[in-house]
Amino acid sequence: MSNVRQRTVIKVFRKYSHSLGPEALEYLEDILDSHEIPDHDVEYAIEWIAKEYNKQDDAPMKVSLEVLKRVYEVFQNADNGDDEGADVVDPESHLFYIDAFSMPLWNWSQEKSAFEQSSSIPTVSGSADSRVMAMRNRLNVIKQTVLRNDHFSPSTLPSRDREHLLTLRSTKQLLGRAGERFLLFGMLAHSKEGKLCLEDEDGRVELDFSQLDQPSEGLFTEGCFALIEGDYTEDATLVVIAIGHPPCESRDTARSIYGHVDFLGQGATTLLEDAQLSERVRVDLADLRFFVLSDVWLDMPETFIGIRKMFDHCVENVFIPKVIVLCGNFTSHGIAQGNSREIRRYQESFDALADLTSSYPAIARYTHFVFVPGPLDITANSVLPRRPLLSTFVSRLKSRVPKVHFATNPCRLKFFDQEIVIFREDLMARMLRNLVGVKPDVRNDDLKRYLVQTLLDQSHLVPLTTSIQPVLSDYDHALRLYPLPTTVVLADRYDRYQMTYEGCHVFNPGSFIGNSFGFSAYIPSRRESEECVLGMHGEDEY
Repeated sequence: MSNVRQRTVIKVFRKYSHSLGPEALEYLEDILDSHEIPDHDVEYAIEWIAKEYNKQDDAPMKVSLEVLKRVYEVFQNADNGDDEGADVVDPESHLFYIDAFSMPLWNWSQEKSAFEQSSSIPTVSGSADSRVMAMRNRLNVIKQTVLRNDHFSPSTLPSRDREHLLTLRSTKQLLGRAGERFLLFGMLAHSKEGKLCLEDEDGRVELDFSQLDQPSEGLFTEGCFALIEGDYTEDATLVVIAIGHPPCESRDTARSIYGHVDFLGQGATTLLEDAQLSERVRVDLADLRFFVLSDVWLDMPETFIGIRKMFDHCVENVFIPKVIVLCGNFTSHGIAQGNSREIRRYQESFDALADLTSSYPAIARYTHFVFVPGPLDITANSVLPRRPLLSTFVSRLKSRVPKVHFATNPCRLKFFDQEIVIFREDLMARMLRNLVGVKPDVRNDDLKRYLVQTLLDQSHLVPLTTSIQPVLSDYDHALRLYPLPTTVVLADRYDRYQMTYEGCHVFNPGSFIGNSFGFSAYIPSRRESEECVLGMHGEDEY
């Protein structure tokens, strides 16, 4: 192997923290020669092998020839043995429902710079250690993506740009260095004296926003993690000159590094397998749809009119959705504790929905129904993640609708290679109520974009402190958005919207009842959503 090709191969594996011995290097040379790979394509070809090697559970840092051979054989056999039945795609065998309490917990290990599966059994009560670990995981998951970003991880080669890069510092490095400029990363929080500070693992520093002209885009709340550039003063205060959210890492980048980690507990897949599954969905399931409805107020007669109209439309057009997600609230108002009459009406409304659904056999047999509770619904707990609807209220639905699933809030659907997060919370109002430091003066459309950007940049569905939004510490990972999902449903009473940010499609179906019956249809083949409207008296927009 020429020196140039050899250096290229070594460089690619070094990027994934692996070193090559002479035997492994010779084996890779034979692979390149056997496929007649030219010099300018060596890096691209070896990149695939290095990524797959990195995902193997038993892959040591010094590249093992045995594991390397196994990885290559997988590539060689990837196109073989899949032809039988390739013309038949069964979506049922690739559709999984993951509730928040069944997701495995992966903690970030700073010593190993990798995710480690927790060996302890999670509990609803949690512990002091788990509360600390939950917040530490939030910090470290984001921090490791920041340090991997090109702006914070410059090339090892000398360049002029390196002179202008700011290095990420810790709060402990501020001491005795008044008058200097620093770039810090930490969580926005209030001190005991009520002053806004930035906290990291080493301490905290008070923030002064008086010199800040314009923050970067996004919503900054107590509990958010932020990158802050500022000047440290004699008063032990950081005068902020710039503040921004951490950069978002794409799903493909995260999967290329942690593809061997089974975050959902449904079995890890390789990037190659994901690409093959994605193509099958795009070609063979182009007409498949998931319907998503929110604020399905079953105590309102109009709701049943709208659902019946939706079912009629599906049957008449022979267009049966594979999944219908029904998000709460399932009542238009809260139910007072101990009000037996309201509780009885609540149960009767679910019974009526069961009768209505079973009267459409084609839909009841084919469609999966997923019920996600809202803030006003009756569940076993009121903090996040929330348990499913109590079984006593939905017994008739269970008996009359074969494919019904009562999910947690949030929950996830895994469909082929896609991960779809469903979350029902009035999040826009909650975020705006808890803004700190800098408050944007923006239009409505910008607020929607800011909300989406904030959640995905923060890699968490609720980037707030637990004093604002209580979360079960042992299950905080169920609200994590890392790696970035394919799709996020933010069911909110706020205005409807749909947008794609860093390859992740996010949409809000809005309330089902209004001037019309509105909901969203998600198209897995395009990874996009469409707004659907069933007019109460006029024409439908489907």
